[in-house]
Amino acid sequence: MKVSLSVFSLVAAGLLGAIVPTNAQVNVAQFHNHSSRDGLYIDSAFTQSATANLARDLNFDGTISGDVYAQPLYIEGGPGGRALVIAVTESNNVYALDATDGSIIWQRNVGPPVPANDLNCSKFDTMGITGTPIIDLASRALFLDAMTTPDGGTTKKHYIISLNVDTGAINFGWPVDVEAAASYNGINFIAAIQQQRPALAIVGNILYVGYGSMMDCNMYHGWLVGVPIDNPASVTAWAAATNPGTYGGGIWGVGGIASDGTNPFVTTSNTFTTEGNWTGGEAVIRFQPGPIFSANPSDYWAPTNWFDLDFNDHDLGSSGPLLVDVPGATPSHLVVAMGKDQYAYLLNRDNLGGITDPVASSHVSTYPIWNAAATYRTNQGTYLALRAHGQLLATFHITATNPPGIIDGWTVVRGIGGCGSPFVTSTDGTNNMIVWVVGTEGDQRLHGYDGDTGAVIYAGGGANELMAGTHRYSTTGIAARGGIYVATDNKVYAFKLPGGIPTPTPTPTPTPFPTPTATPGETPRPHPTPRGRPTPPLRPQG
Repeated sequence: MKVSLSVFSLVAAGLLGAIVPTNAQVNVAQFHNHSSRDGLYIDSAFTQSATANLARDLNFDGTISGDVYAQPLYIEGGPGGRALVIAVTESNNVYALDATDGSIIWQRNVGPPVPANDLNCSKFDTMGITGTPIIDLASRALFLDAMTTPDGGTTKKHYIISLNVDTGAINFGWPVDVEAAASYNGINFIAAIQQQRPALAIVGNILYVGYGSMMDCNMYHGWLVGVPIDNPASVTAWAAATNPGTYGGGIWGVGGIASDGTNPFVTTSNTFTTEGNWTGGEAVIRFQPGPIFSANPSDYWAPTNWFDLDFNDHDLGSSGPLLVDVPGATPSHLVVAMGKDQYAYLLNRDNLGGITDPVASSHVSTYPIWNAAATYRTNQGTYLALRAHGQLLATFHITATNPPGIIDGWTVVRGIGGCGSPFVTSTDGTNNMIVWVVGTEGDQRLHGYDGDTGAVIYAGGGANELMAGTHRYSTTGIAARGGIYVATDNKVYAFKLPGGIPTPTPTPTPTPFPTPTATPGETPRPHPTPRGRPTPPLRPQG
């Protein structure tokens, strides 16, 4: 799926709804809908008045098996012309559900997941598929990473897998054994200590998969692995903190890899070093296709206090990069970064600048920020919505000035429970803007707020609208055809507006790729020996 920058530019300008007719095919093929990770869904059915009547579709089954931390996907033109909702679980189950009634069209288990007692350290009960997959629409291929134990416990593997989205068959040439394929600067990928939480991305013809740690209790590295989707045997990888005596720099924010259509962008987390030299952590990094890191200051940014962020576990990698265009601002092509230090940073996307001050920064939260933020534009300006930990949903404006700045917007402090990462709907890209968030813990409801004011548009419904098995930070929804879909543990929920929008005329189902037999994995390599630094305390990533 070659997602061009022009798509994001049209969304930012409020024009996408004007060029996509209501009977055109609708697809949500990746996390937060676009490669910029803006989280914006254009759907003419979601007027603010109609949204007040949103209700859970009790005829939608949605039963699946396993814990869920990934966003669902929505694809039209499936078998028999049906629309599909794709959901994945920590039990390594992949489901294609009928988007109308939630029945299972196909399902596939991609290998035994790894139980918690077989992991070096983890906050998961079972680890299988964690990061949100991505679909290449041209080839109808679904890409995901699964952690599995092929021999029942001794060996742990990360496999990058490609399935035919219409049948569930494994596509020819896949899976890719990441441990066997990935190395960088003398460091080999060790599957047993790496976690795959960030959403996957496709830029050009290359699939990108990011990795961090289970928790900060192993000598892990942040990894970005690139796999050409038409040549999976040719793998390119980059790792953070590969100098002697260093490790860390995990890529773990749920939003994963963002893209401007040409280059992938990531944020990295804490590094552990005895040298005091920057080695790729606490940073926003732009890669050339591959991934190839140029090491030019124009291709990375780290705050001048990066070493203090490392020392205090104020992780910049807790939120993935968000690409935002602000017409009238200088610079206008921005990257927004946020982290556990409670600050938001604006960066010049055309020249990140190296280790230097940002274009602008602001203290936007009283809590560490763990989220995948969303961005949108109304007649009042450019907004960014973030889950600022726990109960707080907040927004800020990015000013159209030289240089751009940050102004506090509306904030909603919810009474109970936490919330997942926000997403946004609009009827045309500018009007009827609604910011959505999924409540967790004691709430477990869907909530919608006016994008300009924070006024309640949808208060969560009644007894039928409760959802079980939601997760703060990671649970987010998608919008399609007058409906919202939310994937939780063992269940996909559907919420529908009265009437909705009819599905367009079905398109023929493509011929599936042949199904190969997966090759058994290899024995994990031994852990490297620490050099001059004691084992750090346990610190959960997210």
